[in-house]
Parts: sequence; structure tokens; C-alpha cells
Amino acid sequence: MSLVELIAQADDRGLAASGLACLDRCAPLLGGDDELLRPLWASLAEGADPAAWGGLLEQARGSLDTPAADADEAEVLARRMLDAAPDVRSAPDVRVWADACSVASLQIHRLLDPAEDDADSVDSRRAGRTEGMSPLVAAELRRQVTVLELLAGHGPAGLRGALDVSTEGRRVLRAVVSRRTRQQG
Repeated sequence: MSLVELIAQADDRGLAASGLACLDRCAPLLGGDDELLRPLWASLAEGADPAAWGGLLEQARGSLDTPAADADEAEVLARRMLDAAPDVRSAPDVRVWADACSVASLQIHRLLDPAEDDADSVDSRRAGRTEGMSPLVAAELRRQVTVLELLAGHGPAGLRGALDVSTEGRRVLRAVVSRRTRQQG
């Protein structure tokens, strides 16, 4: 099943986790620490108050510095993902956000991957066309699919696995950003 189809079938928790996971993997570009989004992850657990989402989101936004005027495209896209997160965790709002985060995260990985990606846009990747895909984009696409499959198959119990997938992706992106910074000197 393609990523687009998985997003279309996800419930509000799956959609919120999908968008949050994309944002979490791109967190190294935001300048926050690894714990920046943990409270939002906790708010998705069974028994957690869904109304807490908006306040926790505001805390995450408030803990970051204002983006630099010379921020590159990848940093701008990561900040837009956070800024665009809906204050209320309702299915229609998080569906739009999760979809936008999916596109932005794939685009960020495409921008940061030194290997060429043959596709004109990431939309074809999300639809399932993976020929000539660059390694970093391919890995991000697999992570997005895995997160949605974990939540579809295990419900709230899949959150821990989704967080693990996201943490691994964050480490990879942090290494890529670090290498890029060293090369730019």
C-alpha cells in the first residue's frame, strides 16, 4: 500500500503520530534537543487527554529560538511543519498536517541527500514509484510507511515502535546535518 493510501486510511491518532514522527525526525534542523517533542508523543498514549495537545504544542514552539534570517530551505521546511501543526487534534486538521509533514520531510531528506533523486517531486515517491530514489529519501519513505503501519496494526500500542523509528531517523538526519556543516566549514 502506498504512503498516500496509508495516510488516507489512518485515524486521528495515527495521523497525529505520523505528522509528529516526520517533525521529530527533522528536529535537528530546529535546534531543539531530543526531548523537544516527547510531551506531544505522550499525549497520543491511550488514556491521555487529547485536549492537552494544543498546550504541549505551544510549549514546543515556545522553547525554540526564532529562525535565523539566513535559514536554508530545509530548516524553513522543518519550522513550517511545527508552525502548521493544528492546535486541536481533530481528524480533518491532523490529516492535512500529516500529509503536509510527509511531503516536507521527504523534501528535506531530498535536499540533504548528496545523491541524486531521479523524480521531479516527492509526490511520485509517496504514490509508490521508487525507481532511482536516493538512499536518504528511500529511508525516510520507509520510516513514514512503518510508522503508519505500526499504528494501524497495533493502535496506541504501536506508539512505542513509532517513536523508536522516529528516533532512529532523527539520529540519521543529525549525522547528515553534522557532515554537511563540516563540509560547508
